[in-house]
Formats: sequence, structure tokens, C-alpha cells
Amino acid sequence: MTWLIGALFFWLAAWALNTRLANSRLSTTLAVRTFIPVLFGLTLLVLWEGLVRGLGVSQVILPAPSLIAKTFVGSTDILWVDVVQTVFKGALRGFAIGALAAFAVAILIDRSAFLTRGLLPIGNFVAALPIVGIAPILVNWFGFDWQSKAAVVVVMVFFPILVNTVQGLRETDAMQRDLMRTYAAGYFQTLLKLRLPAAMPFVFNGLKIATTLALIGAIVAEYFGSPTRGMGFRISTGVGSLDIDLVWAEIAVSALVGSAFYGLVALLELRVTFWHPSRRS
Repeated sequence: MTWLIGALFFWLAAWALNTRLANSRLSTTLAVRTFIPVLFGLTLLVLWEGLVRGLGVSQVILPAPSLIAKTFVGSTDILWVDVVQTVFKGALRGFAIGALAAFAVAILIDRSAFLTRGLLPIGNFVAALPIVGIAPILVNWFGFDWQSKAAVVVVMVFFPILVNTVQGLRETDAMQRDLMRTYAAGYFQTLLKLRLPAAMPFVFNGLKIATTLALIGAIVAEYFGSPTRGMGFRISTGVGSLDIDLVWAEIAVSALVGSAFYGLVALLELRVTFWHPSRRS
């Protein structure tokens, strides 16, 4: 019970501090904007630890963060092998293939009214298909190695990137396009110098959505067939053997990798779309 009381006291104190910082003049500074979410996350971990220890929750049901951290540190070799298999071989390759394919198809759709009316509705239909139904079929087609995981990722990321890119290519207004015509600019000159730059915020919006979908797709695909490694494989076997602390360690790794991937794409977006009005102070 001491753990529970201490965790609740820490939570109340941290909540009061975060509220005060959020309402202060320093809330716009980088240090405070970074400190507030870090303290909030730390508060959740302390509260989690206190509830598990204070209420005597079984480690099989919900392990304490301290046990997960211990397993994390002691299993770095296993976790790294799983990251290489799931992220670098499956998720990133599928993300790259899906993004390039979506970008190329978006250019074709932009050139064809038939594809605009025919392909996009089909894309919305395919995007609504459940991944747990598609994954076993693709694993059966492409085998148990990274190729099947990359195929699942391609299916998941293709249409979000496609829809956002097509929408972005339509963002320029008639006056801007008429101005390019007065300069005798052809389609590809207008595309490269006007429409693609204007579409970049939409393209990156699709890419950021796809970063989370890529990792989810690769992990889910490993549930239906994988070599004896991979994050999805480890989570599935860990649940079956009641090795729940290792399962949570894998979940923590996936969250860290997904956040880092999203952050890299967001950082690239800042570099590419620095001119956009939303980026101006």
C-alpha cells in the first residue's frame, strides 16, 4: 500500500507542476515544451509501478515497469535481432516500395481522368480491408521471410500516401497554373516547379501516417508466419509461454522505433516545407 500512496502523491505533485508550467510564460520555450511531456510520461510509469506493487497485481497479468526495464536491458541482443528482421528488412523496405509506387501512381492519376474516377474508389475500398485478413494471404504467397512482411506494409501504406499526394497535386489554383502557361511551361515543368512543391505538405502528411502503419503491418504479418525472429513472432510466442515481461519489452521497442521513424519524417518535412505559411513564426 505504501507504493500506491507514494505513486498517487507523485502523480498529484507532477500534475500540479505540469499545470503550472503549461500556464506560465515559459510554456513557449523549447525546454519547457520538452519537459512537460517527459514528466507526464514519467508520471504514468510511476503510477503504473505503484498500482502493480500496491495492489499486488500478478506479473503474468501486468508486469511492473521496473521488471520490463530489467528484461529490456538483459535482452538487448534478442531485441536487436527482432528489430533488424521486422523494421529494417520488412517495414522499411515495404515503406519505401509503397511510397515510391504511390507517388508514381499519383502522377498517372493526375494525368488521367479515367484513373481518377476508377482507381481512387477502389483504393478507398482496399484501404478499408482488415489487415488480419490480408496478411495470411500475402504470407502464403510470398513465404515466411521479409518479403511477405514488406508486401503487407506496401498494401497498408500505398493508399494513404496515394490519396494525400493526389489531393496535394490539386492544391494550386487556376491563376497560378495560368501564370505558368504564360511562361510557356509544359506539364512536367509545371509539375516540378509549381505543383510538386505545393503538394509537399500533403505528401508528408501521408508519409507520417504511413510510418505508424508500416510498423504495425510488419508486426501483424509476423503473427501468421515468420522465421524464428521478429517482433511479431516474439510477441506471439511470449504470450503463449507467459513471458509477458519480454512481450512488453518488445512493445516498448516498437513504440520507440515508431516514434523515431515518425520524428525523422517530421524533421525531413521541416527541411523541405520551410517555405510553407504554417512554418512561419
